[in-house]
Amino acid sequence: MPAITVDNVLVLPRLPQLEESTTFRPVRTVTTAPSGFEGEGFPVRRAFAGVSTTDLDPFIHLDQMGEVDYAPGEPKGTPWHPHRGFETVTYIIDGVFDHQDSHGGGGTITDGDTQWMTAGSGLLHIEAPPEHLVMSGGLFHGTQLWVNLPRSAKMNPPRYQDIRGGESALLTTPDGGALIRVIAGEIAGHRGPGSTFTPITITHVTVQPGAQVDLPWQPEFNALVYVLGGRGTVGTDRRPVRTGQLAVHGPGDALRFSADVAQDSNTPALDLYIMGGQPIREPVAQYGPFVMNTRDELIQAFEDFQAGRLGVIPSERLPHTGGQGTRP
Repeated sequence: MPAITVDNVLVLPRLPQLEESTTFRPVRTVTTAPSGFEGEGFPVRRAFAGVSTTDLDPFIHLDQMGEVDYAPGEPKGTPWHPHRGFETVTYIIDGVFDHQDSHGGGGTITDGDTQWMTAGSGLLHIEAPPEHLVMSGGLFHGTQLWVNLPRSAKMNPPRYQDIRGGESALLTTPDGGALIRVIAGEIAGHRGPGSTFTPITITHVTVQPGAQVDLPWQPEFNALVYVLGGRGTVGTDRRPVRTGQLAVHGPGDALRFSADVAQDSNTPALDLYIMGGQPIREPVAQYGPFVMNTRDELIQAFEDFQAGRLGVIPSERLPHTGGQGTRP
């Protein structure tokens, strides 16, 4: 997992030693993500399957895309499709992904980059591997997280953030046993580049075999720890977790997790995607690509999409979608 790494983590800022009075969050549940397919047929793990919306709030959906090593001609993406009422956060660990939307946003992201799309009042978009990756094949691995918007922001104009991996705040533990990449929010005074409507924190943590991390966490946020790869434990009671599992935590001031000494040969360390946010606590009405507050708002979203009010496919499209012109 290249993402963003450093040759010597000991040169990075370090997490503080936590006080003895720190309340570590208990682990409420550990669930295993079922596998499925998205878009034109690329494999995903549905990380939030079976977890209550109350525990997830303000998050809606998380897919782990891959990890898959494509043969030439195999890489796939999604066709043009609409969104309204939430944000998508696409994080690429390995490989390359192109994005384009009807509002003018778009670009190419690769190892450690993030595309943050606020659908807001609505748009059309497409995500797909670039033509050269389709031709050559290769490793692909990433995540897409859906973040709900509060009622007051659901109809805001769409916007797009192109976050390069090198912009993430990097820090380590007191003993240098982990690399912490802060994508959004703040950890121990270190702030990530992502700008959010809903107060949240997102971090990708790589824990070396045998190492333990005590991670301070906003007390008012929920805490979701998803295992991208490897084996380890979560919580002070050392609940075992492995690739494709999500640990939902209860209240407290900090998270504790550790990597097993023995890892599988294809996963030399424990990689975690950790999310937390301030719950919105509003009604959620979701169907397919729309996340609203009421059924009537969902119906309106479908009507607006059918009437072309969420945008139209640009005349210059990604080359492998049949249009002409250059890649954004």
